[in-house]
Amino acid sequence: MNTAIPAATVVLDEVVPACAPWSAVVRAGHRLDIIDLHGNQAVDCLLYAAADHTDRYSAQATVTAQRNIFLTTGSVLRTDRGTALMTVIADEVGNHDTIAGACSQESNTLRYGHHTRHQHACVENFLAEAAKWGMGKRDLVSNINWFMNVPVEADGTLGIVDGRSAPGKTVSLRAETDTLVLVSNCPQMNNPCNGFDPTPVRMVVTR
Repeated sequence: MNTAIPAATVVLDEVVPACAPWSAVVRAGHRLDIIDLHGNQAVDCLLYAAADHTDRYSAQATVTAQRNIFLTTGSVLRTDRGTALMTVIADEVGNHDTIAGACSQESNTLRYGHHTRHQHACVENFLAEAAKWGMGKRDLVSNINWFMNVPVEADGTLGIVDGRSAPGKTVSLRAETDTLVLVSNCPQMNNPCNGFDPTPVRMVVTR
C-alpha cells in the first residue's frame, strides 16, 4: 500500500483564454505556476494583500529592494509598505519586465493610431476583473509583465521586442501572505510582445 504524501496538491488549474482577464487568491505558502502554453505571450499582473487591497504591489519598492528592474528567480514582490507578497521561486525564462506598464485604449491610440481605439487592452481587463473584488481605477498601479521582453537601449529608451519565452515555459511564485492575483492575458496585437497573435496561458495553484 502506497501511503506517500503527494509532493503537491492542485488547488486550481485553469486556462486563461487569449486576451482575457483572470484572478484568484493564492494562500500563503501556496505556489502559482504561470505557464506560457504557446510561447511569446505577455501576461500583465497586479498583486494585492488579500486582507487589505490598499497594500498592493509596488514596482518602485520591488526594484529598489532588489536593485534590478527585471524579475527572475529570487525576486521578492513587495508593496510600498515593505510587505513581501510573493517570491519568484523558479523561472524558465530568466527576465520579466517591471517598467513598461499595461496597454490601454488611450496608449494604443497614441502609439499606433486612432484605428486601434476600439481594441480591448490590459487596463480594461484589469478594471473588469478588479470590479469583482470591489476595486476600481484608483486601485490600479504599475504592473508586472511576465514573459515580456523590454530591453533598455543605450540611450535610455525602452524597446518592446520578441519575448524570450517558448511553449510550456513557466514562472513560479510562492505566496508569502494571502495574495490576490489579477492577470490580464495581454490582448496587444500592435507590437511583438505577443508575436502579434495573443494566445492562452495556464494558471496552476498548488499547496
